[in-house]
Amino acid sequence: MQTEVTTWFLEMLDPGQLQFAAPSSEMLSQNTLRIEQAKIPSPELSRFLYTSVGGDWYWIERLTWSHDRWMQYLDRQQVETWIAHISGTPAGYIELEAQAAGNVEITYFGLLRHAMGKGLGKHLLSVGVQRAWEMGAQRVWVHTCSLDGPHALKNYQARGFQIYRQETHVEKLPDRPIGVWLGVTPSG
Repeated sequence: MQTEVTTWFLEMLDPGQLQFAAPSSEMLSQNTLRIEQAKIPSPELSRFLYTSVGGDWYWIERLTWSHDRWMQYLDRQQVETWIAHISGTPAGYIELEAQAAGNVEITYFGLLRHAMGKGLGKHLLSVGVQRAWEMGAQRVWVHTCSLDGPHALKNYQARGFQIYRQETHVEKLPDRPIGVWLGVTPSG
């Protein structure tokens, strides 16, 4: 299908702009939340996160990547993957890429279905942005689009990101998001 897609490009130019969101009191009281870096490049793990988070949102760019292509991308000092776990189960991730001129891009960010609606996205994004500044960023940037989750743009803005560019274009997409499992309708 052909669909009109709006993409917003957002940036943060100073660490003082970050509106940090703490984890929910439930996660704190139960001590169930852990966020840690995946330090060993693993195409299998990164593809799992990419498809598990992005299956409902038309994340299809990397589906054709070979194992070697994933490894080439991940096995670089500039790329960091941080994974949130709830009670030991992966709940979401944020992927950061250090780029030229002091830029750090949030290349991918999102939650698995079971973790949505618990406030984890606010906190994971906060931790990721904080880490981007620790990586030596002069600017942290991200883009999101009208195909992403309904709270994505609001979450970025609530954390302190400002829109610096907006584009609209027509994109050819499958009739519906591919989902995580064949035959299972993606949630909306």
